[in-house]
Amino acid sequence: MSVPAAVTRVLVCEDQGLVRAGFVTILDSQPDIEVVGEAVDGRAAIRQAEQLKPDVVVMDIRMPLLDGIEATRHLAGPESASPARILVVTTFNVDEYVYEALRAGASGFMLKDAPPPELINAVRTVARGESLLAPAVTRALIGRFAERVRPSAAAASPERDRLGVLTPREQEVLLLISEGLSNAEIAAALVISHETVKTYVSRILTKLDLRDRVQAVVLAYRAGLAGGGEGHRRS
Repeated sequence: MSVPAAVTRVLVCEDQGLVRAGFVTILDSQPDIEVVGEAVDGRAAIRQAEQLKPDVVVMDIRMPLLDGIEATRHLAGPESASPARILVVTTFNVDEYVYEALRAGASGFMLKDAPPPELINAVRTVARGESLLAPAVTRALIGRFAERVRPSAAAASPERDRLGVLTPREQEVLLLISEGLSNAEIAAALVISHETVKTYVSRILTKLDLRDRVQAVVLAYRAGLAGGGEGHRRS
């Protein structure tokens, strides 16, 4: 007798009715996904997330009463006792608020006009505890926000101290992650196997007490490891 697959419970938070209805229809069409609630503003998103305990929260950024960034910070930030898994949706590829949403604790983001299969895959990816930040998106974010993200030397010092637990090789891998390289690209750049890269990434996240690659990218910039032009790749 086969064991039924676990169903991912999703809360959809979106103030535009047509968009919200579209998300609900797409997700509810999947046998392994169930939309358990809908919210039209940030306050309702927090209230329903705390009541329903969904596996994934699909969160719009621009909502009334309380925006998606603050709602994400409340549900997934460092002060949250039980951080939620947040998938941020946005209208623009490099929305000016996306970086702040990722810093607030989101596990990743995608575009509102992405094809339905991408939304479904994104929810499944985040539900598995993985981050969803495509290399191309990482590069775009870095290109637009590098100057804003890069801290002063004094501000970067505490974050830089955290990196002391990493070996030189692990710091090299972290740098490549922050540059937007996928595991396959890191493997090619360092001439190592894909499985070895996965092991390095896992060790980095564990040592730095980070949830996913998104947080790793943010820390690399805040520590001054990335964005300063001092990193290098092996040929």
